[in-house]
Amino acid sequence: MSSQSINLDDRLYNYFHSVSLREPEILTQLRQETAQHSMSRMQISPEQGQFMALLVQLMGAKKTLEVGVFTGYSSLVVALALPTDGKVVACDVSEEYTAIARRYWQQAGVADKIDLHIAPALETLDALLAAEQAGTFDFAFIDADKGNYEGYYERSLQLVRSGGLVAIDNVLWYGQVADPTVQDNSTNSIRAFNQKLHQDERVSLSMVPIGDGLTLARKH
Repeated sequence: MSSQSINLDDRLYNYFHSVSLREPEILTQLRQETAQHSMSRMQISPEQGQFMALLVQLMGAKKTLEVGVFTGYSSLVVALALPTDGKVVACDVSEEYTAIARRYWQQAGVADKIDLHIAPALETLDALLAAEQAGTFDFAFIDADKGNYEGYYERSLQLVRSGGLVAIDNVLWYGQVADPTVQDNSTNSIRAFNQKLHQDERVSLSMVPIGDGLTLARKH
């Protein structure tokens, strides 16, 4: 939920894009439309999307999970990176926001790759586990309400296979996690979550300062 990576001034950020970003036009259009939205800060940065697409391709992923869709940029970038028989299982609670996502998925020709569930994500994840889908996903991306991050992570970790990857967004939270004067619920939830993952021996871990901070947890 950050429109550009932290700690890059405009000149360096623009140069960074000019020599690295390969954004398909459909993604540019979606990003530009989302920029006009009142909640545009929830949009991931294009360089983060490109990084995630590369990870999915490196893994040879076919089945992925997304918790938090918003207007669909992250699900679209992943769907475009998947093979023709790939699938994204996407979780969100907003018909309004995901209506934009659906429109772009259709335009991009990947709507058949994306299975959208409109319900509280914990319910959807529990239903997937009840349907014996544990260990069947290659990749999961978590970018939703921060108070439930631990619950989303624990369920996603069960759903991904050994060697699978869980990516969690906003782990640097606009730098507020490092400011002890900031004590709101979301910030404290992310602090606790980051500490938990740092000690989690079930995964290999890397926190990447891209976008608003992206933690990668590879399941042993």
